Amino acid sequence: MQQCTSKQQKGEEFEKTHKLLYDLMSSYLGQDIDTIERSIVNHVEYTLASTRFDFDDTKAYLATSHSVRDRLIERFNDTNVAIEDCRCKRVHYLSLEFLMGRSLQNSLINLGIEGRYQEALLDLGYAMEDIFGEEKDAALGNGGLGRLAACYLDSLATQNIPATGYGIRYNYGIFQQEISKEGYQVEHPEYWLTFGSPWEIEREDVRYEIQFYGHVNESKDAYGNTVMEWCDTQKVVAVAFDTPINGYNTNTTINLRLWKANPFSEFNLSSFNEGDYISALNNRENAISISSILYPNDSTYNGKELRLKQQYFFVSATIQDVLADFKEQCLPWEQFPEYHTFQLNDTHPAVAIPELIRLLVDREHLTLADAIEITSRCMNYTNHTVLPEALETWDVELFGRLLPRHLQIIYALNDRLMKEVQKHYPGDGRMCSVLSVFEETSPKRIRMANLCVAFCHRVNGVAELHTAILTTSVFRDFHRLFPEKFVNITNGITPRRWLALCNPSLTQLLRETIDEDFLCNLELIAAIREFAEDPGFQQRWRESKLQNKRRLARYMETQLGVAVPCTAVFDAQVKRIHEYKRQLLNILYCIHRYLQLKRMGRAELERQVEVVKIFAGKAAPAYSMAKAIIHLIVKAGEVINGDASIQNKLKVVFVPNYNVSMAELIIPASDVSEHISTVGKEASGTSNMKFSLNGALLLCTMDGSSIEIANEVGLQNVFAFGPSYEEQQEGIAPKPIPAALQEVFRVLLEGNIISPEEAKFIIHPLQSGDYFRVCADFDDYVRAQEEMQELWRDQTEWTRRSIETVAGMGKFSSDTAIAKYCQYVWEVRSLEGTATEVKRTRSFPRLNSIPKDLMAYH
Repeated sequence: MQQCTSKQQKGEEFEKTHKLLYDLMSSYLGQDIDTIERSIVNHVEYTLASTRFDFDDTKAYLATSHSVRDRLIERFNDTNVAIEDCRCKRVHYLSLEFLMGRSLQNSLINLGIEGRYQEALLDLGYAMEDIFGEEKDAALGNGGLGRLAACYLDSLATQNIPATGYGIRYNYGIFQQEISKEGYQVEHPEYWLTFGSPWEIEREDVRYEIQFYGHVNESKDAYGNTVMEWCDTQKVVAVAFDTPINGYNTNTTINLRLWKANPFSEFNLSSFNEGDYISALNNRENAISISSILYPNDSTYNGKELRLKQQYFFVSATIQDVLADFKEQCLPWEQFPEYHTFQLNDTHPAVAIPELIRLLVDREHLTLADAIEITSRCMNYTNHTVLPEALETWDVELFGRLLPRHLQIIYALNDRLMKEVQKHYPGDGRMCSVLSVFEETSPKRIRMANLCVAFCHRVNGVAELHTAILTTSVFRDFHRLFPEKFVNITNGITPRRWLALCNPSLTQLLRETIDEDFLCNLELIAAIREFAEDPGFQQRWRESKLQNKRRLARYMETQLGVAVPCTAVFDAQVKRIHEYKRQLLNILYCIHRYLQLKRMGRAELERQVEVVKIFAGKAAPAYSMAKAIIHLIVKAGEVINGDASIQNKLKVVFVPNYNVSMAELIIPASDVSEHISTVGKEASGTSNMKFSLNGALLLCTMDGSSIEIANEVGLQNVFAFGPSYEEQQEGIAPKPIPAALQEVFRVLLEGNIISPEEAKFIIHPLQSGDYFRVCADFDDYVRAQEEMQELWRDQTEWTRRSIETVAGMGKFSSDTAIAKYCQYVWEVRSLEGTATEVKRTRSFPRLNSIPKDLMAYH
């Protein structure tokens, strides 16, 4: 206890001898217009070293962001003090992705001062919209996994939960998507850090050594205990970059800590002096590659090795960071799970399990049994997939070469697991084979999902159907052995970004109607149901939607060269491109519909509903089929959009480089959102929640969270098609390929849209097994499209259903999901539940807040 006591005494002594410093740091920065303007201008001159003569939009954005960050840092420091004072349990959310989007507007909304900054910028001669547009999306994620993590950080802060997000500070993200003149996806580095990030704080003093390769020596200590030493390793250094994440309507501001890889030794001077200039820089290049790109192509051995390096790199730095914090509290190790809990966002951070055990055993000298007990009490795992090919496994040879000590620990863990299985199921070889961490294939592989389920405290699925599939199919035998571990927590979205930020016109209408802060408690939004048939309310609802559609239409015309009618149904399917998500089903329907329209006479054609089909999403660089589907969408769009004979009754638009900012443009403008995954393949999905919260009607299969959305908003308000999961499991008699789809195949094979060779590549899997049920569900999908278009003719009924859809979305706030994690998984409480008063620890004084007796110093 001496170390902790002396640290406390040192702090008290510092406060006594630095009274002026403490007095100057006793209040927050002002939020009046004058103070905001002065803050922005000061950053132009003192942070950016610019003058009034070169104060362009980019510098106005940077200066404004630094000004806002100042206010976040005040609250960030206070939050850290409150957490330290209360000595409460903390959540550490580990994710390989954090798809944050832009920060400026979201931060202002949560601070409640967006209007004041808008006025201040206007006084300085700048439009807020232009300043927002200068910010690049943080390239730290790709799909729903990363966006979910970002929503959860927002909710953790809003609900005052002591938490930290941990990930990697990627230099170039996954990639910037361009569509070539020939219609193919082309990948470029995403230079999101060209001007740096005004939101992050580099922590040069927070750095940890990370080891790779080497070998393990076994020896005995003076007491005869076995000691394992991981030696002759290659090392890199993880450096922390912190980004404050503020909550809505609260001062709580938590941390997103991202790790950047630096070389252990920056420069090999001896190699340089000997004339070997390339070798002199090799260490640096090898190190920085670890944090360069999200999801490097793993089709090669080197690519697989780099992915594993990334996972271990950020996990090891994170665990070391948390352990260093705990050791400052001078508590016994058995209390560690009472103060720290980890959430593994999918299996990417699964190596955290053997890493925590390694550090406890090899550095802190705990017994293996005690280390396993501590680890199993504080690790938790969220599963995000039921696809067998997506359940991560690692080649034992590769894993052991890169992390030899961890492979030893995993073997020890598996021995322990197999003894537990034999205890409950003696002589049952099948159970041992299914539950083993090791897959006895050639080559032998490590099943990371099995490792997580076996040695985590809680395991959760992300939708009711998904969790049911986990417990009855994917992890059925684990559920028999450890039934208490499994829990369902349906995913959610933050209404601050996915309503207030992206749809201000609808938010304003809701505020005027409900007069409640539904952004804090989304359940309150149900109150608009009573206005669903009110003609005046319906009219304002349609005006809000039209305003958003015009904004998207302007973008598509000016940036993509495609003019679309705003009177049309805007029908969007925007998400990662994958066969199970069935963008292929959608575009094949588009070609079918185009052929229908071509055959119609003029009078019949004029009676047809206008539809704009909107696609967006990235394909993994090595995923040939997904890239071929993008090419088909683009080329089909060129043919359809260029055919004046169909009188704009159908448009097909592929929006490149889909990211959070593009979602904020597309989602509020959409009338229909498509979530048409093969039943039983989608774990949850959250884009369906975002669209529904913004009034789009759902066209979907009964899969993932779409089932729960349909139940909440009313099945009558959803265009559903395809079999249920139960019907599919019972077996459905195969049907011949529909004639309408065969016609589409013929057109494609004739080479009228894409080459016959590419058409064969796409069509062959559909004719040979149809694993993702594109052919099997085609006719019912066409029926759902026709039902949707028929309803569009009745705008009163359409609007009523749109209002009822929004009214039913209260369950799907990420606030609700986080509250369930706190209760059922982490067992943590909010900072509001402590007796700690928030202290002021600011670092930039406002002169008008200084006590009069101290003014002499200025």
